[in-house]
Amino acid sequence: MNTIKKAFLSTCCSWLVFAGVAVTNAAFSTSAHAVNTAQIVAATANTQCMEWSVVGVCFWLKCYPCKVRTSMKVKHYIPEVVVSSYANTGANPWSEMSSLGSAKPGAEGGGNLITPNNKRDNLPRFKNADVIGHPAGYVLSNMGDYICDSATTGFMPYYLSTLDVPGWRWGVTEMLYPQSIIPGRREIQKGMNGWGSVYPRQGFLVQGDDGKAGAVMAQRAADFVVRTGQPHIYMSINTRAQESNGWWPPGFYEDPLIEGNIATHKWQQLHPSVSNSCEVWPTNGLVEQDEQGGYAYALWRPYRCCEPKGAFLFSVGQ
Repeated sequence: MNTIKKAFLSTCCSWLVFAGVAVTNAAFSTSAHAVNTAQIVAATANTQCMEWSVVGVCFWLKCYPCKVRTSMKVKHYIPEVVVSSYANTGANPWSEMSSLGSAKPGAEGGGNLITPNNKRDNLPRFKNADVIGHPAGYVLSNMGDYICDSATTGFMPYYLSTLDVPGWRWGVTEMLYPQSIIPGRREIQKGMNGWGSVYPRQGFLVQGDDGKAGAVMAQRAADFVVRTGQPHIYMSINTRAQESNGWWPPGFYEDPLIEGNIATHKWQQLHPSVSNSCEVWPTNGLVEQDEQGGYAYALWRPYRCCEPKGAFLFSVGQ
């Protein structure tokens, strides 16, 4: 089984690197303060982030003559969306998508409310946030039966904060939520290392470290996009399982997303620099900062699937 896994992951990585190179050859050059589609696709060739494994078996009824057939049930993480948080409106660091977040009536400007001062750490910062379908989704879905399909569509804008002025800029839609009022609820924190609260899920945060502020904003935007019925203007990426096709999306076996819980998600930094690993927040050590206050991350979440071999009966293993 280990030999199969290694060969399989090697093939996946080769295809993703090839796709990244192909896109690179056709991509326009970008500034040092931006990341392009080619770099985002190439960054997907990461076995640590994907974490592909066999977790069970699916049973199918195949007729005629009727007999029970089986197929492996696999689990791996998929980069569903690219979440960008950035100070200046229209300056999404994903260069090809920056025009989507251009200024709208009531959503102009951005940045910090107070000029940064090294002697102060109570700086109210504002950041826009965009959640857009990861461009590697199509490549992954065509790699074979043991790579699960993503619930998202590449380049699809699932959330643009410039269209959600009451929720993201004014912060009125969640101001009376218990999580927004009671200290310590839904905090991005581990021990004494606290970055900020998930609620209220809006664009302002008192945080002296701009890199941490960017991460908190990304966590906030992702938190409601993976759910339905939230008080924001967005398109949910939440979807139901399709057991008849042997496909189980995030949220079926675990919570859709909980900060700090690697069983529900992982983050891969794409800007200011592309990271070769995935993690959950908060992390230890220094957080990389961008001079222009722009950050981009790939959100990876766990999927499970089987190769269909007839009428679905049941599966074992999670």
